[in-house]
Amino acid sequence: MKKHISAVLFTVGSALALSACSSQNMAENTDKSANEWVSLFNGKNLDGWTPKFNGFAAGINYKDTFRVEDGLLTVSYDNWDGFEDGRFGHLFTNKSYSNYKIRVEYRFIGEQVTNDPAYSWAYRNNGVMLNSPPAEYMGIDQPFPISAEAQLLGGNGVDERHTGNLCSPSTDIVQQGKLQKTHCIKSNSKTYHGDQWVWFEAEVRDDGSIKHFINNELVFEYSALQIDPSDKWGKKWLDEGNPLKITKGHISVQAETHPTQFRRIEIRQLN
Repeated sequence: MKKHISAVLFTVGSALALSACSSQNMAENTDKSANEWVSLFNGKNLDGWTPKFNGFAAGINYKDTFRVEDGLLTVSYDNWDGFEDGRFGHLFTNKSYSNYKIRVEYRFIGEQVTNDPAYSWAYRNNGVMLNSPPAEYMGIDQPFPISAEAQLLGGNGVDERHTGNLCSPSTDIVQQGKLQKTHCIKSNSKTYHGDQWVWFEAEVRDDGSIKHFINNELVFEYSALQIDPSDKWGKKWLDEGNPLKITKGHISVQAETHPTQFRRIEIRQLN
């Protein structure tokens, strides 16, 4: 009898131990899965993304500007005869995100579609727009989405051109306890000339604080991302009863007159 009871106790104890071990492994796998980088771009097509060009409704990929070529998400101006004034475009994720890291590997290629000096600022210029409303929310004549723009710049071979900067369409930020109203603020990054691939990463917290990294180096940080009530589109947002502080949103990349390629676009949720 004692032998039988001992055998039963051993079997029950083993089962409990295996169950606990299984539960621990499941929790570890879940945590691991939650912290993994997930690709937002499938390398084949634009599934999961929506284009929006100034002057057109969301969903119209004007002149096939956003496309996939050789597995790369490409901003191409092959079908443009020249740049049409203000015809900026953005390609939005269909999903909204909060409390995440986003990283992209990008490079600038070819020549800018326009020689107009008025667009000299857009030379080797793109951006990752963070925490935007969806593409469908943008007005027909709205050139840039409400967002924190992580501005990506390429060098011209001569001048210093920082990348991972901040521009703030319809938004404001706080730095060192002060509200910043300057539209574009430079980072302290290096300049990257030529067609080399560069990694940009942003840590986007749900308290409105954001950090920019270039090739794993912290180059810019700020907090309290919020709507600019003096801006036309910002005022519209607030008048509709939306919050002042921005803690979540969609992500987009730009078409701003210069051909650009993205080799990877990945996101990782933060705990």
